[in-house]
Amino acid sequence: MIPVNEFRNITSDQNPQFRVLKPWWDVLSEYLGIAMLMIGVFGCTLQLTQDKISCLPDRFTDLSGGDRDCSHLRQDKDNESLWEFAITKHLSPNVVEVFGRKNGLDIHQYEFVNHFCYERAVHWYGKYFPYLVVIHSMIFMVASSFWFKFPGTSSKIELFVTILGKCFDSPWTTRAISEVYEERREERMVVWRKNTMNKSAADRDDDDAASPIRSSIKSGSDQKSPEPQTAASLLDKKEGEQAKALFEKVKKFRTHVEEADLLYFMYVLQTALKVFKFALITVYSIVLVPNIQIVVMCSVPPDLTGFGAFCCNYNKAHLFSKLAYCYICFVGVYGVLCIYSLYWLFHRPLKEYSFEAVRLETGISDIPDVKNDFAFLLHLSDQYDALYSKRFAVFLSEVSEGRLRQLNLNHEWTSDKLRARLARNSSERLELHLFMLPGLPDTVFEVSEVESLKLELISNVTIPGTATQLTALQEMVLNHSPAKLQLAALNHLRENLKVLRLAFESPDQVPLWMYTLQNLEELHLNGPLSSEVSRTPSLDTLRELKNLRTLTLRSKLTKIPPAIVDVSNQLLRLCVHNEGTRLQVFSSLKKLVNLAALELTGCGLERIPSAVFSLSHLQELDLRENRLTTVEEILSLQHCRRLTVLKLWHNDISYIPEHISKLRALETLDLSWNKIRRLPPRLCYCTKLRHLDLSHNQLTSLPSEIGILQCLQFLSLAYNSLESLPEELFSCKRLKILALGNNSISTLSPRVGNLAQLVRLELKGNRLEALPAEIADCLSLKLAALIAEDTLMDLLPPDVKDRMKHR
Repeated sequence: MIPVNEFRNITSDQNPQFRVLKPWWDVLSEYLGIAMLMIGVFGCTLQLTQDKISCLPDRFTDLSGGDRDCSHLRQDKDNESLWEFAITKHLSPNVVEVFGRKNGLDIHQYEFVNHFCYERAVHWYGKYFPYLVVIHSMIFMVASSFWFKFPGTSSKIELFVTILGKCFDSPWTTRAISEVYEERREERMVVWRKNTMNKSAADRDDDDAASPIRSSIKSGSDQKSPEPQTAASLLDKKEGEQAKALFEKVKKFRTHVEEADLLYFMYVLQTALKVFKFALITVYSIVLVPNIQIVVMCSVPPDLTGFGAFCCNYNKAHLFSKLAYCYICFVGVYGVLCIYSLYWLFHRPLKEYSFEAVRLETGISDIPDVKNDFAFLLHLSDQYDALYSKRFAVFLSEVSEGRLRQLNLNHEWTSDKLRARLARNSSERLELHLFMLPGLPDTVFEVSEVESLKLELISNVTIPGTATQLTALQEMVLNHSPAKLQLAALNHLRENLKVLRLAFESPDQVPLWMYTLQNLEELHLNGPLSSEVSRTPSLDTLRELKNLRTLTLRSKLTKIPPAIVDVSNQLLRLCVHNEGTRLQVFSSLKKLVNLAALELTGCGLERIPSAVFSLSHLQELDLRENRLTTVEEILSLQHCRRLTVLKLWHNDISYIPEHISKLRALETLDLSWNKIRRLPPRLCYCTKLRHLDLSHNQLTSLPSEIGILQCLQFLSLAYNSLESLPEELFSCKRLKILALGNNSISTLSPRVGNLAQLVRLELKGNRLEALPAEIADCLSLKLAALIAEDTLMDLLPPDVKDRMKHR
């Protein structure tokens, strides 16, 4: 005999965790299925272990050929009329001995008749009723658990219950809910105190004044700084990593499951199948149960036994009849539960799940609502225990994930590890550079010696109030790292921050708190300042940046942002890197009356903007990487009487006008990477020139007036087509660096020895056959600073090389 539990194991799920997806009606239906299965198994056992039918011949025969039945055996009546057929013997007047009637049939005939009549006379429902019960019960059980076995749904269900159980048991769930509860309790205490204290009008005005920048400042509920010791005691590093992995699993599962409603469809389908089975079983069982009869009439060929009719007793008919009615009752209850399940499926919006109640109860306001199969699974788990979805919701919250990320960061990035990463940057400030972290560790603010904080590709940056511990902080670099400030941190940066460098991808990422840094001296912005729809720069007012001296804009502008006018009185340096986009409007430049340095790089300029000529205090002008072909208007630069640095490199300039000599104050002139073929002699009348770069041009000769430049210290003529050098060049006795590489020079004058202050001489890439021995008279030139071919170096006299080597 097969135990009932074996049938249950075949038809039901094996994973006990699936119980969270079984509402009360499915649990009750499962037990009803087991009860029905037991009825069927019990009936089958009786069928296999007991005699099925017992038949006796009917001695009454209808001579007319009509059919007779054995209905007289079911009636309770006097049998006196039958005494005439009995063999009797009178023992006394009142006592009669009755002898049974002999039929003359042997045991084999009876067995044959019993089997024959069981197959022919007993109704099929009476014979196969227990087997039908077993089959239908197993179908019910399979239908109830089919979605747990179907390949398209079983994997999702198994993953969901696994994640749900881990979320329920995770220490982070308890910690997150308790933290929010504590914060809300503190907020209620603060509100209560505010309501019980009389606040002055000045306080209210201060609160109103701070309101415009609240969009980029964290609210008071987020200003509570974490306590490292408490965090370590409540959640160790291993548990934090496990919770982090759990967040990732929840994200991937949500993305995967929310795309379809297969689970919902399968549950509806199997429930509808069970309702159909219930209706079918109920109808045919009610119709066929009366056919289970105790006594049945069986016609047998007379030539086999001599009798044409037998009355048969179906031994199990009475019991099967009672079991059938009991089975119908169970099926009825089962069907009612299935109908209620269908009502629940179609009456409620099970493809949407709102966490509104959880948000109100826990205080975690960013828990998103879910849909489709994800929502359906949560509805089912609520029927088991609503606490599961409440604790599961913690892992749907980005705020909760951010807090966990922060805790893990603090475990990984200790203050000692951060101190080991400190290094001097180009500004000689002690810099801490953090790259591609999931957040900003709180331990950063324990390294008080940091002077420059550089954050690159870090999302969800929040600078807490503990930033006040960075007393030496002067520079902050945020490269694609949008940051929010708590109020205490903002006040600290207002007073101490000198340099701010921002790189962003859209104008919306420019933080509003940037406009309140009243002591900021340098502001460097790298990113689009105008949207694709509107080409107007969206730079807000800079009025509060009263100490701003340097402004760098690396963007694709069509005009100088009008907001620059707000700092026109104090701005000294303006750099615009336009990445090849043509800059068309320069009207704002005229108002920068105190501007000392202007850099317009990659602005598509075809001539020097006229607005530049009105900058009377201008000292440096850099027009690199534009489209300048001529600079005839260079004469107008004489109005910039303080101009000392002019850089026109990386353009298409073919010649320099003679009136460049009007720029008497010029000290640095960079004309490299152009197409200049001839150098005007009057250029040499800029007698204050110290730095002259003419490399990467098409010069074939130099004017003899080059010797007039007695202040010249740097001269680069590399990558030209020079064949010879004027002797007057070697009269520039203050030259320290002379770059003549990659030309066509065939000889070097012995007068090179007059350059006593020369520290570097580049000759490589020419047609020189030898170097003059007088080169040793360059008292400051070392052998290592002489750049020439090895063959030329080998031809130098040994004493010359020794003198130059040991300097």
